[in-house]
Amino acid sequence: MNSTWALVLAGMVVVTYGIRLSFLVFGHRLAFPRWLERALRYVPAAVLTALVVPMALAPQGVVDLGLHNAYLPGTVAAVAVALWSRQTLAAILGGFVVYGLWRWLLV
Repeated sequence: MNSTWALVLAGMVVVTYGIRLSFLVFGHRLAFPRWLERALRYVPAAVLTALVVPMALAPQGVVDLGLHNAYLPGTVAAVAVALWSRQTLAAILGGFVVYGLWRWLLV
């Protein structure tokens, strides 16, 4: 590795950890507006949805709503269990069970 790549890597480390440390060092002084705090509560759900929905609807890169797409019923089951039980672990396990049974029975 030549010196240019070492400098690039060191710069990336400084920028990445600098941003993270800035919130730890100056976080107690930051005051977000009330509307922004309310909006930031929805970020985890939005990110999770953005990650899960494309995988469930298009596991091979093409939308597949057929019976052989085991991701779709597994995801629907996980959402149903999450809404019913309000337990993250139960939702994950329910989704895995439905996904596994679907794959075992139909594939």
